[in-house]
Amino acid sequence: MTRIAIVGAGLIGRSWAVVFARAGMDVAAWDAEATVLAALEGEIAAMLREAGTPDADAIAARVTPATTMEAALDGADLVQESGPERIDLKRDLFARLDAAAAPETILASSSSALVPSLFSDGLAGAARCLVAHPVNPPHLVPVVELCPSPVTSSETMDRAEAIYRDAGQVPVRLSREIDGFVLNRLQAALLAEALRLVSEGVVSVEGLDDTVRHGLGRRWAFMGPMETIVLNAPGGAADYMLRYGPPMGKLAADAAGAEAFSDAAAALVAAAFPALADPPAIRARQAWRDGELAALDTHLRTRSTGD
Repeated sequence: MTRIAIVGAGLIGRSWAVVFARAGMDVAAWDAEATVLAALEGEIAAMLREAGTPDADAIAARVTPATTMEAALDGADLVQESGPERIDLKRDLFARLDAAAAPETILASSSSALVPSLFSDGLAGAARCLVAHPVNPPHLVPVVELCPSPVTSSETMDRAEAIYRDAGQVPVRLSREIDGFVLNRLQAALLAEALRLVSEGVVSVEGLDDTVRHGLGRRWAFMGPMETIVLNAPGGAADYMLRYGPPMGKLAADAAGAEAFSDAAAALVAAAFPALADPPAIRARQAWRDGELAALDTHLRTRSTGD
């Protein structure tokens, strides 16, 4: 049986625990905060209930809290680290992981902002380190970006890809390090332009969200933008570039930049969601979101792909 160590059992770590346990893998979870570990069983059970997962009790039973990091790492095939996004803490933690884990254990970070060389350079086991960047929450959104450092071995990447695929995720391999990986670079570009359009009064917050939710989002739920452009012109990709390349290129050149992420834009967005003004209300809406994501995940996993 594949054994997984979860290091950092907060929001993302718990979700990863569900991913691996749901796939029948043995999971040991550790966190530096005793209160986080104490709440682990209840939090995982709640996540499974919110997602409408069958056999929730059996799945939750595969996740064992570990009293020490070393105990969690014992026999692990892969470590999924989900600690704070601070480079000093990440370096210290990966040094500890590299010293404590068996030589064949893969060390993967859930980092969404730090490329792997920043915390693995100089480690004896740097070749077994990578970033496995999920989308929140990974137990409901299956893509995971696998980003190597310049010294990550191809064997590590192959083994990691196989484990994530066996866990029901959709691993996407990057060929090299790049800030933000792929998903966040795409998200940043779309979000910057969305904030600018709202800030300039071109469209309301509600109208912007409706455009994505009932427009782009409908297609992108089951088809990526590359296949979309192939189908949006009778002659395929080359025909699309001929027809739409110049105007789309002009729009891209005019797109918003970092200045779109302003306090004024945040105030406009917050004002559009008065019912989400405090953490309990946000948490309740997150539970609703996760239920919707679970239903969509079930549909997309069971529908015909057309292949």
